[in-house]
Amino acid sequence: MFGAFDRLRRARERRGLFRAAHTLHRQGRLVEAERLYRGALGVDPRDARSRYSLGLIHLRRGEWDDALAAFRRALEQDPDFAEAHNAAGLALRGADRRPEALAHFRQAVAIRPGFSEAHNNLGATLQGLGDTEAAVEHYRKALAANPGYAEAHNNLGAALRVLERCEEAVEHFRKALAVNPDYAEAHCNLGAALGILDRHQQALPHFQRALAIRPGFAEAHCNLGASLQQLRQHDAALAAFERALAIKPDLAEAHHGRGTTLRTLGRLAEGRRALERAVALAPRKSQFYGSLAESKRFTDGDPHLAMIEALAHDIGALSEEDRMHLDFALGKVYADLGRHEQSFSRLLEGNALKRKRVVYDEAAAMAQLELTRELFTSEAMRKGSGLGDPSSVPVFIIGMPRSGTSLVEQILASHPQVHGAGELSDFEAALASLRGPGARPGLGREELRRVSGLYLERLSAAAPAAARITDKMPANFRYAGLIHLALPNARIIHTRRDPVDTCLSCFSILFGRSQLFTYDLAELGRYYRGYAGLMEHWRQVLPPEVMLEVRYEELVADFATQARRIVAHCGLDWDESCLDFHNTRRPVWTASAVQVRQPIYRSSVGRAAPHRHRLGPLLDALATP
Repeated sequence: MFGAFDRLRRARERRGLFRAAHTLHRQGRLVEAERLYRGALGVDPRDARSRYSLGLIHLRRGEWDDALAAFRRALEQDPDFAEAHNAAGLALRGADRRPEALAHFRQAVAIRPGFSEAHNNLGATLQGLGDTEAAVEHYRKALAANPGYAEAHNNLGAALRVLERCEEAVEHFRKALAVNPDYAEAHCNLGAALGILDRHQQALPHFQRALAIRPGFAEAHCNLGASLQQLRQHDAALAAFERALAIKPDLAEAHHGRGTTLRTLGRLAEGRRALERAVALAPRKSQFYGSLAESKRFTDGDPHLAMIEALAHDIGALSEEDRMHLDFALGKVYADLGRHEQSFSRLLEGNALKRKRVVYDEAAAMAQLELTRELFTSEAMRKGSGLGDPSSVPVFIIGMPRSGTSLVEQILASHPQVHGAGELSDFEAALASLRGPGARPGLGREELRRVSGLYLERLSAAAPAAARITDKMPANFRYAGLIHLALPNARIIHTRRDPVDTCLSCFSILFGRSQLFTYDLAELGRYYRGYAGLMEHWRQVLPPEVMLEVRYEELVADFATQARRIVAHCGLDWDESCLDFHNTRRPVWTASAVQVRQPIYRSSVGRAAPHRHRLGPLLDALATP
């Protein structure tokens, strides 16, 4: 009888100690709570709940081994203790023992299939191990059990972003924020997803909100810099990257962003050092090697050559996106070293991977070029003559990508009366203001003035006092006829380069979200032929004084003469600074950012010669009538 009474007394004592400890635990008074949990275990060492709760205190402190020991002792007493399995998984994950953590998370959801926190933790661990598809499945199970689980929405969004399902990712980040408007990570992740979708202006408020909540959030500063960079706010972007690094000096992505921004601003040596630092911090991030390769010329014995080739030897462990970036980087590196066969093989691999990831409707693209030729007849051009805005400020530099457009713009931007605005989408955006398809003749004065007005408003904002402003969007070749109708006094400069050299140069570049026709040699050749046909049409229907033809090969062979032609075509007096173009300090936001900082060189002429025996699909497409 006395033994039963003693057990009852001890059970009441243990329960009282546990309740008191639990109350202190919830109040954050961990030292006092720990003392009482240990007191409860002194009364009954087999108390799984107190052992588990003691483990949670160790877990909160990052004491992974002590936490794991406590959870395992709790599981010895109660093998079906789902919460202890989940917590043991967290301790193992904290100790970077992820495969072991998986087993505990799996056991937790096997015991309690609706255990949303364990499903979320299992998903996060799977994602960390690279199994993003499986992670998505468990995030969805967590949300099926608890639709208002903000962390699971955020984690699911992050996984969907990795899978390039960014529209779905945005939806889940927004759901996380609907539950918790002050969720800084979700704001940061939503901004990053919007950035991937080229909605950078929409992304900015989310980065700013994340930083209002957590001013020391280095990743949010870094992502803010990336969006500002895309919005061409280069000084602000640089400041954001530097704020990120002040908080977290080893944040590789911030070093990378800082390096690419410095390169854009013409601070090449500083930019290269920043990119080298990014590579040193994240030697398995293949995108960083691509940026570094664009920033310097590789030579035998370069220490980064050994690093990138070591990564290539482990290419099977990389994601498809990382393999793609690595292939393009090695294509540039091997080209620098004169290892042409290896260079071209890498470009073939990288372009094939990129082509799988883009949606390019070749038939629609080619049909649009042909339709433009049919619609913009000499008669249509004559009828629309004189209806547009008389401004002579815009100078359109058009042609195929990689045909010399950046060099021509740099020459003009070196003139004191010219502002080089870079590649602008503003003319296409102005056309979008019209109802129905914009690139058509037959527009009246009101419509043409609306297009020209919107365009000039955007164009002049950055340099309202400039006599001329260049718009170096190569794809505006599609709109040359409409450009002339809307802006009859605007000058057009068409840059041309050897077709095979042009196409190979395009094939060697991993563009952003544009130039979708460049990732297959045959498609590239057919697009070039469509472009060339449309340009021949513009030569026939545009007044001869409107468009100047500049051949890249002639420009580099007789630079001074051709530079004078370019400046004269824009109605400007000659200025000697145009010959010193490589010293002009201005942002250059293209793949040619490094090249235009160098004196004139001729090494790109005949670039395709070493590869002609492997360019059959391109050569056939270019030759087919």
